[in-house]
Amino acid sequence: MEEKEDRKKNNNQIMIVNNVDVNKENLNVKTQKSAAKESLWQVVKFTLFSISAGVIQLGLTYILELIGLNNKGEFPLYWLAYLIGLVASVVWNFTFNRKYTFKSAENVPIAMTLVFFFYLIFTPMSLAGAHLLSTRAGWPELVVTPFIMIINFVTEFLYDRFIVFGNSINTNNLAKAKTKNDKFNQVDKAGGNAEEAVITKKDKN
Repeated sequence: MEEKEDRKKNNNQIMIVNNVDVNKENLNVKTQKSAAKESLWQVVKFTLFSISAGVIQLGLTYILELIGLNNKGEFPLYWLAYLIGLVASVVWNFTFNRKYTFKSAENVPIAMTLVFFFYLIFTPMSLAGAHLLSTRAGWPELVVTPFIMIINFVTEFLYDRFIVFGNSINTNNLAKAKTKNDKFNQVDKAGGNAEEAVITKKDKN
Protein backbone atom coordinates (compact mmCIF):
# COMPACT_ATOMS: atom_id res chain seq x y z
CA MET A 1 0.00 0.00 0.00
CA GLU A 2 2.78 2.40 1.00
CA GLU A 3 4.70 1.47 -2.15
CA LYS A 4 1.63 2.32 -4.23
CA GLU A 5 1.27 5.71 -2.51
CA ASP A 6 4.97 6.47 -3.07
CA ARG A 7 4.56 5.57 -6.73
CA LYS A 8 1.63 7.99 -7.02
CA LYS A 9 3.63 10.78 -5.38
CA ASN A 10 6.55 10.18 -7.74
CA ASN A 11 4.22 10.21 -10.73
CA ASN A 12 2.68 13.46 -9.54
CA GLN A 13 6.11 15.06 -9.10
CA ILE A 14 7.18 13.91 -12.57
CA MET A 15 3.94 15.34 -13.97
CA ILE A 16 4.65 18.69 -12.30
CA VAL A 17 8.26 18.82 -13.60
CA ASN A 18 7.19 17.91 -17.14
CA ASN A 19 4.40 20.47 -17.06
CA VAL A 20 6.78 23.19 -15.85
CA ASP A 21 9.25 22.33 -18.64
CA VAL A 22 6.47 22.59 -21.23
CA ASN A 23 5.42 25.93 -19.77
CA LYS A 24 9.01 27.20 -20.00
CA GLU A 25 9.19 26.21 -23.68
CA ASN A 26 5.87 27.90 -24.33
CA LEU A 27 7.09 31.04 -22.56
CA ASN A 28 10.24 31.09 -24.72
CA VAL A 29 8.16 30.88 -27.88
CA LYS A 30 5.84 33.59 -26.62
CA THR A 31 8.84 35.76 -25.73
CA GLN A 32 10.21 35.49 -29.28
CA LYS A 33 6.82 36.32 -30.76
CA SER A 34 6.46 39.22 -28.34
CA ALA A 35 9.87 40.60 -29.38
CA ALA A 36 8.93 40.45 -33.06
CA LYS A 37 5.58 42.09 -32.33
CA GLU A 38 7.29 44.82 -30.31
CA SER A 39 9.74 45.57 -33.15
CA LEU A 40 6.87 45.88 -35.61
CA TRP A 41 4.95 48.10 -33.20
CA GLN A 42 8.04 50.30 -32.83
CA VAL A 43 8.11 50.84 -36.60
CA VAL A 44 4.40 51.70 -36.61
CA LYS A 45 4.70 54.22 -33.77
CA PHE A 46 7.86 55.73 -35.23
CA THR A 47 6.04 56.16 -38.55
CA LEU A 48 3.04 57.86 -36.96
CA PHE A 49 5.17 60.22 -34.86
CA SER A 50 7.33 61.06 -37.89
CA ILE A 51 4.21 61.93 -39.91
CA SER A 52 2.92 64.15 -37.10
CA ALA A 53 6.35 65.81 -36.87
CA GLY A 54 6.25 66.52 -40.60
CA VAL A 55 2.82 68.11 -40.27
CA ILE A 56 4.10 70.29 -37.43
CA GLN A 57 7.12 71.39 -39.44
CA LEU A 58 5.11 72.30 -42.53
CA GLY A 59 2.33 73.97 -40.56
CA LEU A 60 4.61 76.02 -38.32
CA THR A 61 6.78 77.10 -41.23
CA TYR A 62 3.70 78.21 -43.17
CA ILE A 63 2.27 80.14 -40.19
CA LEU A 64 5.58 81.91 -39.58
CA GLU A 65 5.74 82.83 -43.25
CA LEU A 66 2.28 84.40 -43.07
CA ILE A 67 3.22 86.36 -39.93
CA GLY A 68 6.48 87.61 -41.44
CA LEU A 69 5.16 88.79 -44.81
CA ASN A 70 6.23 92.30 -45.76
CA ASN A 71 4.21 94.91 -47.65
CA LYS A 72 5.11 93.31 -50.96
CA GLY A 73 3.72 89.96 -49.90
CA GLU A 74 7.21 88.47 -49.57
CA PHE A 75 8.88 86.69 -46.69
CA PRO A 76 12.54 87.71 -46.63
CA LEU A 77 13.58 85.26 -43.88
CA TYR A 78 12.23 81.94 -45.16
CA TRP A 79 15.27 80.09 -43.86
CA LEU A 80 14.43 81.24 -40.31
CA ALA A 81 10.86 79.99 -40.53
CA TYR A 82 12.11 76.71 -41.99
CA LEU A 83 14.70 76.35 -39.21
CA ILE A 84 12.15 76.99 -36.44
CA GLY A 85 9.74 74.50 -37.99
CA LEU A 86 12.49 71.91 -38.35
CA VAL A 87 13.67 72.29 -34.73
CA ALA A 88 10.09 72.03 -33.44
CA SER A 89 9.46 68.86 -35.44
CA VAL A 90 12.74 67.27 -34.29
CA VAL A 91 11.99 68.01 -30.62
CA TRP A 92 8.44 66.66 -31.00
CA ASN A 93 9.62 63.51 -32.76
CA PHE A 94 12.43 62.92 -30.28
CA THR A 95 10.25 63.41 -27.19
CA PHE A 96 7.47 61.04 -28.19
CA ASN A 97 9.71 58.37 -29.72
CA ARG A 98 11.89 58.38 -26.61
CA LYS A 99 8.93 57.91 -24.27
CA TYR A 100 6.49 55.77 -26.26
CA THR A 101 8.29 54.11 -29.18
CA PHE A 102 11.52 52.99 -27.50
CA LYS A 103 10.39 53.57 -23.88
CA SER A 104 13.85 54.82 -22.99
CA ALA A 105 15.12 56.41 -19.79
CA GLU A 106 18.24 57.64 -21.58
CA ASN A 107 19.68 60.96 -20.45
CA VAL A 108 17.90 63.61 -22.52
CA PRO A 109 20.89 65.93 -23.22
CA ILE A 110 23.06 62.99 -24.32
CA ALA A 111 20.36 61.47 -26.52
CA MET A 112 19.46 64.86 -28.01
CA THR A 113 23.13 65.51 -28.80
CA LEU A 114 23.29 62.24 -30.73
CA VAL A 115 20.17 63.23 -32.67
CA PHE A 116 21.76 66.63 -33.40
CA PHE A 117 24.84 64.90 -34.84
CA PHE A 118 22.59 62.81 -37.09
CA TYR A 119 20.97 65.90 -38.60
CA LEU A 120 24.31 67.69 -38.72
CA ILE A 121 25.60 64.98 -41.04
CA PHE A 122 22.45 63.87 -42.85
CA THR A 123 21.05 67.32 -43.73
CA PRO A 124 23.95 68.50 -45.95
CA MET A 125 24.26 65.00 -47.43
CA SER A 126 20.55 64.90 -48.29
CA LEU A 127 20.71 68.39 -49.80
CA ALA A 128 23.72 67.42 -51.92
CA GLY A 129 22.07 64.16 -52.95
CA ALA A 130 18.84 65.87 -53.89
CA HIS A 131 20.77 68.44 -55.95
CA LEU A 132 22.70 65.74 -57.83
CA LEU A 133 19.59 63.67 -58.51
CA SER A 134 17.63 66.63 -59.82
CA THR A 135 20.41 68.27 -61.87
CA ARG A 136 22.82 65.51 -62.90
CA ALA A 137 20.48 62.51 -63.00
CA GLY A 138 17.50 64.52 -64.22
CA TRP A 139 15.06 63.20 -61.62
CA PRO A 140 11.90 65.32 -61.22
CA GLU A 141 11.49 67.08 -57.88
CA LEU A 142 8.26 65.16 -57.20
CA VAL A 143 10.36 61.98 -57.18
CA VAL A 144 13.47 63.33 -55.47
CA THR A 145 11.70 64.71 -52.40
CA PRO A 146 9.81 61.50 -51.44
CA PHE A 147 12.96 59.46 -52.17
CA ILE A 148 15.05 61.57 -49.77
CA MET A 149 12.27 61.48 -47.17
CA ILE A 150 12.16 57.66 -47.29
CA ILE A 151 15.93 57.47 -46.88
CA ASN A 152 15.72 59.92 -43.99
CA PHE A 153 12.97 57.87 -42.34
CA VAL A 154 14.82 54.54 -42.61
CA THR A 155 18.22 55.85 -41.55
CA GLU A 156 16.79 57.87 -38.64
CA PHE A 157 14.84 54.88 -37.33
CA LEU A 158 17.91 52.63 -37.45
CA TYR A 159 20.08 55.36 -35.91
CA ASP A 160 17.62 55.93 -33.04
CA ARG A 161 16.99 52.20 -32.55
CA PHE A 162 20.61 51.06 -32.37
CA ILE A 163 22.66 54.14 -31.44
CA VAL A 164 20.58 56.76 -29.62
CA PHE A 165 18.40 54.36 -27.61
CA GLY A 166 20.13 51.05 -28.34
CA ASN A 167 21.21 50.32 -24.75
CA SER A 168 18.22 51.88 -23.02
CA ILE A 169 15.16 50.47 -24.76
CA ASN A 170 12.34 49.53 -22.36
CA THR A 171 13.96 51.17 -19.34
CA ASN A 172 11.46 53.90 -18.47
CA ASN A 173 8.53 53.61 -16.05
CA LEU A 174 6.06 52.57 -18.78
CA ALA A 175 8.24 49.64 -19.84
CA LYS A 176 8.97 48.56 -16.25
CA ALA A 177 5.27 48.53 -15.36
CA LYS A 178 4.45 46.44 -18.45
CA THR A 179 7.28 43.98 -17.75
CA LYS A 180 6.19 43.57 -14.14
CA ASN A 181 2.60 42.91 -15.20
CA ASP A 182 3.65 40.40 -17.90
CA LYS A 183 5.86 38.44 -15.47
CA PHE A 184 3.05 38.31 -12.92
CA ASN A 185 0.65 36.95 -15.52
CA GLN A 186 3.16 34.36 -16.73
CA VAL A 187 3.95 33.09 -13.23
CA ASP A 188 0.28 32.99 -12.33
CA LYS A 189 -0.57 31.06 -15.48
CA ALA A 190 2.33 28.62 -15.05
CA GLY A 191 1.33 27.93 -11.45
CA GLY A 192 -2.29 27.41 -12.43
CA ASN A 193 -1.35 24.97 -15.19
CA ALA A 194 0.88 22.95 -12.85
CA GLU A 195 -1.84 22.77 -10.22
CA GLU A 196 -4.39 21.72 -12.84
CA ALA A 197 -2.08 18.94 -14.04
CA VAL A 198 -1.71 17.56 -10.50
CA ILE A 199 -5.48 17.58 -9.94
CA THR A 200 -6.05 15.83 -13.28
CA LYS A 201 -3.47 13.17 -12.42
CA LYS A 202 -5.07 12.53 -9.02
CA ASP A 203 -8.51 12.22 -10.60
CA LYS A 204 -7.21 9.60 -13.02
CA ASN A 205 -5.67 7.62 -10.19
